[in-house]
Amino acid sequence: MTTATLIAGIPAHNDTLYHRIRFAVHDPAACLELPEGRLLIVRDIEMDRARTQAHADRVACPADFTPEGGLDGDRETATAQAAAEALRQHGIQEVVADRTLGLLFVEQLRAAGIALRLDPNLGVAERRQKDAKELEMLHECQCVTESAVRMACERIAAATPNADGVLLDDGEPLTSERMQAIIDIFLLQQGFGGSDSIVAGAKDGGDCHERGTGALRTEEPIIVDIFPRSARNRYNGDCTRTVVHGAISDQIQDMHAAVVAAKEAAVGTLRTGVKGSTVHQATVDTLNAHGFAFGFPGKDHPSDAVTMPHGTGHGLGLAVHEPPLLDDKGVALVKGDVVTIEPGLYGTLVGGIRVEDVYVVQDDGASQLGGTLHEGLTWSG
Repeated sequence: MTTATLIAGIPAHNDTLYHRIRFAVHDPAACLELPEGRLLIVRDIEMDRARTQAHADRVACPADFTPEGGLDGDRETATAQAAAEALRQHGIQEVVADRTLGLLFVEQLRAAGIALRLDPNLGVAERRQKDAKELEMLHECQCVTESAVRMACERIAAATPNADGVLLDDGEPLTSERMQAIIDIFLLQQGFGGSDSIVAGAKDGGDCHERGTGALRTEEPIIVDIFPRSARNRYNGDCTRTVVHGAISDQIQDMHAAVVAAKEAAVGTLRTGVKGSTVHQATVDTLNAHGFAFGFPGKDHPSDAVTMPHGTGHGLGLAVHEPPLLDDKGVALVKGDVVTIEPGLYGTLVGGIRVEDVYVVQDDGASQLGGTLHEGLTWSG
């Protein structure tokens, strides 16, 4: 049986397709790995640019593979029709597709009598093992991300509290929303966007992914988690720090010490062949040793319970969250994996503490990308 591989969609949104062809457009495209080489089908007006920029042996448009009944007026349907016709003309009997293939393409393959087989790992392994150029781009992204985290933490630390403990910046309340906007502007000036940054004070910080709303206050932990995408190279950074304006309570100090120790323990396990679950267990064991539990507080837990409910980290690349996951089901790490290590502790009453950095997995350990920030709670310009 003659087999080909198909990855299709909109490259500007489909990271697996973009990674394969290195050509970002906002119209449908299909990448066919044929016995004769890689065929890329794109919109006609993109062909010249694709020939010079895309990683493909041949570039065509849907009209080059018009089926007997003609092409549909819908661009995505037409691309799917052309992909099926191209496969038919090349004598392909079976297609191996990745997890992102849309139903439009599935239906056209079915109509053409071409068998379809899903390979859920297609594209995953090649995206996990970052090459030297990708590591260079990710390092650049992480350095910019860290500069945004530093700016945000220092601005919060420099604010002035009013009589009610609300932080003021230039005489106006410093809210989560205002700080998020300041971060967005800073990132846009660096050529980054799409952050959806988290700036969560104590009332919100107890939920690990709450973005934060309302006024920020003195003497409370404020989680600053920034994960922007470079408009130039399309890769992401990801970094978290926690800042406390003013006095720091013993409880917050203890939580922070446990999180930093857990992060160090997890990083110490990183190397080729180690399972993500092993990395995560190092985090859990360290938090347990400091008197903190893993998981969501149960019904019998007191209202001031402090726990860690999430995994230790995740892959980072063209997507903010991508394989591998560092949790209780985490798979073996491979050389070139880029992962976050981000333990945290959260309580409904006290708020949250999280510290996050990015590492490259190597045969004998791991190296940090960026690495320009301290891990403490106190920040000053």
